[in-house]
Amino acid sequence: MSNSVIKVDNLSKMYDLGLVGTGTLSKDLNRYWAKLRGHPDPYAKLAEINDRSKKSEGTSVWALRNLNFSVGQGDVLGIIGKNGAGKSTLLKLLSQITAPSKGEIKIRGRIASLLEVGTGMHPEMTARQNIYLNGAIMGMHRQEITSKLDEIVDFAGIGKYIDTPIKRFSSGMQVRLGFAVAAFLEPEILIVDEVLAVGDAEFQKKAIVKMQDVSKAEGRTVLFVSHNMTSVQSLCTKGMLLDKGYITFNGGVAECIEKYLHSDNLSNELDTSNRASDGFLQICKLSLLDTQNKEIDVLLSGMSCKVRLWYKASISVEDAFFSIAWFSALGSFYTTCRSDMVSDLINVKEGEGFIDFIFNRLPFTAGSYNINLLAKGRNGGSDWIQNACIINVENGDFYNKGILPASGRQGIMLKFQIEL
Repeated sequence: MSNSVIKVDNLSKMYDLGLVGTGTLSKDLNRYWAKLRGHPDPYAKLAEINDRSKKSEGTSVWALRNLNFSVGQGDVLGIIGKNGAGKSTLLKLLSQITAPSKGEIKIRGRIASLLEVGTGMHPEMTARQNIYLNGAIMGMHRQEITSKLDEIVDFAGIGKYIDTPIKRFSSGMQVRLGFAVAAFLEPEILIVDEVLAVGDAEFQKKAIVKMQDVSKAEGRTVLFVSHNMTSVQSLCTKGMLLDKGYITFNGGVAECIEKYLHSDNLSNELDTSNRASDGFLQICKLSLLDTQNKEIDVLLSGMSCKVRLWYKASISVEDAFFSIAWFSALGSFYTTCRSDMVSDLINVKEGEGFIDFIFNRLPFTAGSYNINLLAKGRNGGSDWIQNACIINVENGDFYNKGILPASGRQGIMLKFQIEL
């Protein structure tokens, strides 16, 4: 493994869809016999790529497929990708919580993982008992654990509750304790999933600083999964991009984030099944653009960006305005951006064109937003599309202080322009 503390060769993980078994006893026995002999699953050929945008027709899905990479001592690897890309599955394999369907993982050193709220914690035991339990599992002597106890309790901020059962802790308290245990019990490899987002902004910042100390000062390896690109940028020395279970990039963290934001397979088609239009003025497409007018797939909170609406007019439309209404995934209204809020009503000439809604600093928290679109003129020309598309926003450094924005209800469109 040379300087590598983690080496992954041809790693794949397949999950069955629906029932756990194959459906017949004979097939289950065949699968078990193949596993005993070290052979691949004979029914793996029925598995599909993990593409959640398509309806499944097979019996299994590849959560991860043919992964090959290594992580060196002291590296801080940021693992990013869309939901369902395979990030959490990879961390569970590396943490030995689940076994691979194919391939091999070689690890040198002790691993501490923080994958979900309450990971490694027994709910009936007190915080103190859980600290000693986790240390013992990692092979530490009681005296070693005792020497770290005060640091763990102080970092987690649970001094008053050290002898309280974990089941009575809030999710934030459990995360703080879990991270403190994982970081201070000195594993050679620290694995942290998006679970840190459960904590408050102050704790997130403390955790990032601690992980920097763990890697730089102590030479330990950190694997970090997050949708907060600012945290990934500031903490990580390398980046890995996953898409549908495959590694699509492994290298510098800045280039990794750039590739993540600029997808090669953007879809600008609108869902027009809920459209009400007179046909004279219609919105045809929505695009997300960065400051260089390059199309992007995801927006970051606090970034400078444009939302571009493409339209077609069969007549000249007078005194028109355009509107983008933002709703949560559950249908709660957030805000409306209207062109006539920051500009005069416009005269749209017959033909095709686009308008840009310009955000100097996008003021939305992370989440998926359902979008309603409206274009309307005084003399006819009306188009209203409900649930036209979904815009995904992920955490960014809105305040330029490494903390997350406080609210998603601060939508402000700062500029507006039209090109005919």
